[in-house]
Amino acid sequence: MAQSTTENTTTTTMTSTSQISEHAVCDIVKQQIAVAKTVLLQAVDLVDNHLTSDEQLTVNSKHLPGSTIGKHLRHARDHFVLLIECMQSPSPRVLSYDTRIRNTPMENSIDGARSALLDAVKQLEEVVPAVNFDEEISLHAITPYMHSFKTTIGRELWFASLHCVHHWSMVRVIAGELGIQLAEDFGFAPSTLVYQDREAPLGKNKL
Repeated sequence: MAQSTTENTTTTTMTSTSQISEHAVCDIVKQQIAVAKTVLLQAVDLVDNHLTSDEQLTVNSKHLPGSTIGKHLRHARDHFVLLIECMQSPSPRVLSYDTRIRNTPMENSIDGARSALLDAVKQLEEVVPAVNFDEEISLHAITPYMHSFKTTIGRELWFASLHCVHHWSMVRVIAGELGIQLAEDFGFAPSTLVYQDREAPLGKNKL
């Protein structure tokens, strides 16, 4: 009887640990979806509340040659879309960020940019909760050599968000050239905001 009681206790403990692990993974998924949505919605706020004409999307930067706000919005958003397409593909899954679709409506139209950004947010909400964040996928990259790396879906979602913030920092520069004042946290990495104890959505772990 003592042995049986010990076995039951062990089984109960293992089940409880497993449940805690599953809850932790669920929290990570929810948190990273929230981070990705926050970053993309910063761009929606930009086009809705700060840009006043389609032309502002296509003005070439003086300090960042060849850069426009529209190009940065499209490029950053594309990383999320390419990753989501990878999630929806059959195994073994392969991801490449080098696939580019340039000169899209979101590069030169406020309405086009808003629609594309909100569509990416919707895809995140619909697709990401059902995937395994720890699933290993292959990342193909032109470095300029053609290389293949092993990575995970979770890691790449975080990369897409951080990559987005990087491009928002350049959008901030171009906006400044146009006399457009953005929110103080626009284009700043979460680690910077946390370090500075800034009152910003990405500066606190309470999304």
